[in-house]
Amino acid sequence: MITSELNISMDIRRVDTRDNLGKVAGADIAEAMRARLHTQSHLRMIFAAAPSQREMLQALIAQDGIDWSRVTAFHMDEYIGLPEDAPQSFGMWLRDAIFDRVPFAHVHLIRPGSDLEATCSAYGDKLMEAPIDLVLLGIGANGHLAFNDPPADLNDPLPVKVVTLDAVCRQQQVDDGCFNSFADVPRMAITLTVTMLLRGDRLFCCVPGANKSDAVRSMVNDPIGGNCPATALRTHPRCTIYLDRDSSSDLD
Repeated sequence: MITSELNISMDIRRVDTRDNLGKVAGADIAEAMRARLHTQSHLRMIFAAAPSQREMLQALIAQDGIDWSRVTAFHMDEYIGLPEDAPQSFGMWLRDAIFDRVPFAHVHLIRPGSDLEATCSAYGDKLMEAPIDLVLLGIGANGHLAFNDPPADLNDPLPVKVVTLDAVCRQQQVDDGCFNSFADVPRMAITLTVTMLLRGDRLFCCVPGANKSDAVRSMVNDPIGGNCPATALRTHPRCTIYLDRDSSSDLD
């Protein structure tokens, strides 16, 4: 359970440029993957889908010595109401960025379908079948984790749920070039909860860009709570944050 008293020191790594942030994070993640695959037969990972993750994923794919055939992949959120093959779909984005580029053992996509409750339950069951080794994530301009917009329940007992997206989150999708207009951005989504994300044994969080500087400052300095969901990362003992010059500009 997350409480306001918990405040584990964050492992923050500052890199000069967005491209170098991706290279440093990609190399660190690859090292963690190789180390685990040396001692265990299989690896289970959760991936975020966002432009902020592209450089890291490109660097990760380029790394040598990773047996992707022993890796199972999940993703952490998906819009409700888009066609499954829509380019804005997070499943499609991840397929293009990594899922179709390396030979995973299994890729479990969130497919909302017509029974959202059943979809959330089934996806949660798959996630809970075994421990999650690595989570690759970012934070939103409003401080969200996955699609847990503020005010978020940091102690939600569910692993996966349906959420309504707030205006800041939806506008970010337009600013990131994912949608042409605010009206085009779906209002609802399926997301892994903060509780589920924090179950990962190692978290790697890539946060480039000036549009994230306010959220980064809040993540590091604000009280831990749902008003800035990213503050929950301070409660995880093995979370590494990667910032570039722009995203870290509001930090001391």
